[in-house]
Amino acid sequence: MVKQFYSNGKLLLTGEYAVLDGATSLAIPTRYGQSLNVKEIEYPKLLWKSLDDKGAIWFEMGMDIPSWGMQYELSAQKSLKDTLLKILSMAKTLNPKFMDGSQGYKIETKLDFPRNWGLGSSSTLINNIAQWAGVDPYQLLWETFSGSGYDIACAQFDHPILYQLNNQKPYVQKVHFNPPFKQHLFFIYQNRKQDSREGIAQYRKTDINTSYFVHQVTGITKKITASKSQSEFNDLITEHENLLATTLNLVPVQKSVFPDFVGAIKSLGAWGGDFILVSGNEDTVPYFKEKGYDTIIPYSEMVL
Repeated sequence: MVKQFYSNGKLLLTGEYAVLDGATSLAIPTRYGQSLNVKEIEYPKLLWKSLDDKGAIWFEMGMDIPSWGMQYELSAQKSLKDTLLKILSMAKTLNPKFMDGSQGYKIETKLDFPRNWGLGSSSTLINNIAQWAGVDPYQLLWETFSGSGYDIACAQFDHPILYQLNNQKPYVQKVHFNPPFKQHLFFIYQNRKQDSREGIAQYRKTDINTSYFVHQVTGITKKITASKSQSEFNDLITEHENLLATTLNLVPVQKSVFPDFVGAIKSLGAWGGDFILVSGNEDTVPYFKEKGYDTIIPYSEMVL
């Protein structure tokens, strides 16, 4: 018998950085995600295999299952094996009955998207393991990594959401966000991955009026969610970009990289990598292809 689990990937359309401090943010689950299949075996071993979107093995591990408890000591290393054992060990701490038998497990994970896309290879894994272990995925996230938890919410929901972290408690609200101009919206990969943890660390060093910043981002988010025209949407994502740029002392990607683009561009997640959201027209795809950007995904093909 094989137990099967699946979690959706994520994109944060508004509220990058501010979501950490309680801003209401607009997030979307993606059509791309990660599966986890668990098969029990007779001998006490953990046999782990991770496949990428092409079906190639990118991580493989085999080890004897210890008596667990909390005998696994979290090392200072950051290898894939260390990270995985850290998650499994914490899941065991949260639920002592997890993997509490004489049998072993043969595990296979499979990504729907390239690992460098930044759609949540870690968050989808954590949510899948949490489902398997029967533990709170937010708690598992916060005990092993950091972040707001919006990616865990996206892993579980099949529609756009408004997400807010309030006193370390996630608040998730379903929202109807289906722009009538969505045929002119695109997600474009910037050909480089950004480390979100580094971005968060840099944000924490910034001296800002947090309550004002959060209030402003929340207001823009609500207006974007309710926007009906592309011109209004463009004005709002530009306002969001300018607010973040001023707050973080950074230059918006449209000004720094695409100053001649006709339309509006918004960074997503940690600024400097992964995907951007582009609001354009019929000339958008040729424009970016000419500049060497080949991963261009229409809104309707990305959003679940």
